[in-house]
Amino acid sequence: QVQLVESGGGLVQAGGSLRLSCAASGRTFSNYAVGWFRQAPGKEREFVAAIKWREDNRVYADFAKDRFTISRDNAKNTAYLQMNTLKPEDTAVYFCAAGALYVARHLAQYQFWGQGTQVTVSS
Repeated sequence: QVQLVESGGGLVQAGGSLRLSCAASGRTFSNYAVGWFRQAPGKEREFVAAIKWREDNRVYADFAKDRFTISRDNAKNTAYLQMNTLKPEDTAVYFCAAGALYVARHLAQYQFWGQGTQVTVSS
């Protein structure tokens, strides 16, 4: 079984920073891309960032490209999402996803999902 566990969410002030972690079981990160998505109440889950595990290939949503950084640690089988200059509109549950054959922006491309971690940005 592939399991993904997110952590690092919390309450921060606008302009602050937060780093999310995604601990994965199995060899998911070695064979597939891993991505971060987020979902606010009443909204669809949207793409944030993704990275190919075998090579340092990264893609970002427009809102994330200048503020967020996705990274990974192969030895720890863990992916990270560093979020800087957070805004109230960043408030959402953030999900780690894995199992995409390629770096993809569409959630349907990912096979495995974590439970999510809540990020709340106050104004």
